[in-house]
Amino acid sequence: MVKYTIKRVLMAVLTVFIVACITFFLMNAAPGNPWLAEKTPPQSVIDALNEKYGLDKPLPEQFAKYMNNLIYGDFGVSIKTQKNRPVMDIIVEKFPLSAQLGIMAVAWAVVVGVPLGCLAAYKRGKLIDSILRVVCTLGVSLPGFVVASVLLVVFCGGIESLNFFPGTFSPANGIRGYILPCFCLGLYPMCYIARLTRSSMLDAINQEYVKTARAKGLKTGKIIFKHALRNALIPVITYLGPLTAFTLCGGFVVEKVFGIPGLGKFFVQSVQALDYPLIMGTVIFLATFIVFMNLMVDLLYKVVDPRINLAKGGN
Repeated sequence: MVKYTIKRVLMAVLTVFIVACITFFLMNAAPGNPWLAEKTPPQSVIDALNEKYGLDKPLPEQFAKYMNNLIYGDFGVSIKTQKNRPVMDIIVEKFPLSAQLGIMAVAWAVVVGVPLGCLAAYKRGKLIDSILRVVCTLGVSLPGFVVASVLLVVFCGGIESLNFFPGTFSPANGIRGYILPCFCLGLYPMCYIARLTRSSMLDAINQEYVKTARAKGLKTGKIIFKHALRNALIPVITYLGPLTAFTLCGGFVVEKVFGIPGLGKFFVQSVQALDYPLIMGTVIFLATFIVFMNLMVDLLYKVVDPRINLAKGGN
């Protein structure tokens, strides 16, 4: 277990490093530069700004300096979005709101998705199963910005009789301000979890131990939730790792549509403004979070199914 954990941590560090390399060089390969986003300043001003932020140095030198600073937790400063403000300060300030929305979205996705998947598996081939499959297929097919836009039109003024929610996000609106963004963030995960649970449950309920439990006269609810569901949850837990990381870091498009001042909204702004340090900092933060969540998921396998031997790669 200890050797496996150490191995995964080293792989995680390597993964984050590779992500940082790819992001850095792709970002610098993009056309344009931060100083031409609004209007074209004199060349002397551009040269002075490049020198100030170290953008006049060769790319390998810029990369080496950035990675050296990264070791000490220094992501640099924003050069456009929030000029001269440390990127780490921006992440620390904006991430809690994104995380709050993400936790609420993941919570309702799991609480609703798992029971729906169990119900669809138990009612396989019946009307309720067909309805749930259609709904889940639509849920995973519709892009987030489409769902967000439709909800804004229907519930935020487009139809006067259904004007139940505020059109823009504000903590002052209380729980009403969280409902639509959380619904949009959690719709795709909920539908995907429901489909994943259904598939896993169909496999689990055909196993010999479930047939044995039925032969012993155990109640259907106990068979499903105590015996079959525990094994069926392993694929769901695998999905929850990256899902939680992505959702907690904010749905970029959803935050933009609803005007939520979270990390996702500022990441979109940084890409539009070619704010290199903020782009790098956000991507590395997200990559680190995803890798960490995947590591936690791998370690949780042992809790869910004691038969899994992590030292032998989960076999």
